[in-house]
Parts: sequence; C-alpha cells; structure tokens
Amino acid sequence: MSELGITEKVAFLSKSEAYAIRPARVEWKETHMSWVFLTDRHVWKLKKPARYDYLDFSTVEARKTDCELEVELNRRLAPDVYLGVVPLVSDPHGRMQLGGEGRIVDWLVMMRRLPEHRMLDVAINTHTVSREDVHRVGVLLGSFYKQAKKIPWSPAQYATRLEAATAECATELCRPEYALPTALIASICTDQISVIEREALMFDERVRQGKVVDAHGDLRPEHICVGPNPVVIDCLEFNADFRALDPVSELAFLSLECERLDAPWVSDLILDTYQCETGDRPPGPLLVYYKKHHAFVRAKIAVWHLKDPDVRDPAKWIGKAKDYLRRAESLEEIHN
Repeated sequence: MSELGITEKVAFLSKSEAYAIRPARVEWKETHMSWVFLTDRHVWKLKKPARYDYLDFSTVEARKTDCELEVELNRRLAPDVYLGVVPLVSDPHGRMQLGGEGRIVDWLVMMRRLPEHRMLDVAINTHTVSREDVHRVGVLLGSFYKQAKKIPWSPAQYATRLEAATAECATELCRPEYALPTALIASICTDQISVIEREALMFDERVRQGKVVDAHGDLRPEHICVGPNPVVIDCLEFNADFRALDPVSELAFLSLECERLDAPWVSDLILDTYQCETGDRPPGPLLVYYKKHHAFVRAKIAVWHLKDPDVRDPAKWIGKAKDYLRRAESLEEIHN
C-alpha cells in the first residue's frame, strides 16, 4: 500500500468536510515545521516529515511522540487549550478521516482556538492591551518559573553552553551566501564571550541558585493570550536543551520582541511583576547580556529559513537577520 504524502494530507485537512464539527471554512498556514489548520472552534497542527540536526519528525511514530509531548508540556501554561492528540487514518481505498478506524497515517495536535484579538502582539498593535492584562501575564509566568523543573547543570556546563551557542551563531551568520556584516558579527561574538568570562561569578550564581529551569523556550508576544485568565501556547517541545533557560533569559527575549513592537512597557511590567512574585532581582548587566544573546540567536534562526527549499521571500529573512544584528549592536553600545 503506497504511503500518503504530505500534499494529500494537507489537501484533505484544508476541506471543511474533514472535520466532524464542519466549519464554515478552513484557514491554514505553513510554519517552518508544521501545517496549521484553523476551524471555527479549533486549531489542528500537522507536523512536517522533516529532519534536522535538532529534531527528527521523519516517521509517523516520531511525529506521534512529539505531538504527545507538545500537549503535555503546553498544558503547563495553557491547561485548557491543548485538547489532545488525534490520529489521521486512511481506509483501504485511501480515504482519510480524523479519528476512527483505519490505518494510522499521521497524528495531529488538537487545540481550542484562541481569539486572535487577544493575542499579545495583536493587542499591542491595536492598543487594546491594558496594564492589568500584562500584570496577569507576569503573575502567571512568575508562578510557572517557581514551579518549573530545575536543570542540574554545573556552572561550568552552563558557561560552556552559552559560549557554544554564541560561537554557533557567529559561524552560521558569517556564511558568505548571506552577505551579512561579518565584522559586526565577530564583534558581537567576541563581546558576548568576554562577558561570560568577565562576569563568571554572575552566571555561576544563577546556576547555584537553581535559576536554570525547563522553561517555555519561545516566549514571544504572539504566543501569549491576554485576558482574565491568560495562557501561553507553543512552547518549544521538540528539544529539551532549547528550553533549558534562566527565566531572566526568557524574559529578556520577550523584552526584545516587545521592543520590536514599540511596546517596551509591556515586558518591563512583566519583568517587574516576575520580580515581585519570585523575589528574584537579577543585576542589570545580566538582562542586557541575555537580550543581546537572543538577538544573536534570532538572527541565526532568521537565516536558517533560507535552507528551506520552498522559502518564498529570502529578502524578508535577510532583513530580519540584519534587524536583530542592529539591535544586538545597540545593546553593545549600552553595555559599553
């Protein structure tokens, strides 16, 4: 029996008749690692059969395992959003359906659809987010980080990982096909590594205090839904190392992204609330270091999109990488 391809699965899931509760229409979007289908009430996520150095979704079994892990981990910050994992099945004639009897050809994550206007990036852009909304997010995150599983690394392991991540970013960003400013990239790399070495005690203390935890891993405004009961979705489930973060590092990343939306007050209030909720008051240089670190990492992730053979707008990703590098450069000036 021939294996159903991703094109056939996407075509089926794009139709209203694929769903037991038939929607008026199906919206869909493609991400780097998934196809996402939005119906009236739900969101369905189909993993791409991709394989990279940092993940392997090449088999049905691997995709099932990742779907289950995505639901489990995301219920930490969005307990009533992630509804479960549903099989995509095929009958002997190749007709597909969601759930029921048949040969399992794939798996999907099923989620409750959140109101788009309450997602933090949209609420910022429409000026509809309130200080109370933001305060509630800070309380949620403070509670989450207090309860998060601690990562048993030594100070030396943590410093080595930070240095390795910085060096990897520099190597990738300096590839000639990207035509990015190599002198600036080298300067950022050198400065970041010198901070790790010069401020070794500051980083050591974070590790000794148990501040490196199994965090969210991708704390962006578009993943935060504000309101009376805020939730945070789309944690980085596929690689535990990528989620092993100091909460201040994760909040520095959120700060970077809020600044890109011209709303630094949002992340400032979240950080203030986190500090009040946890009693953790990190030194200013640590926040600057982490923000610059994430700007460097996001520049690398931007150019990674160019490795996708179906990339539609290469200039967009080069432009994003340059923007993040400029932001890292401005942080270097502040630090100096």
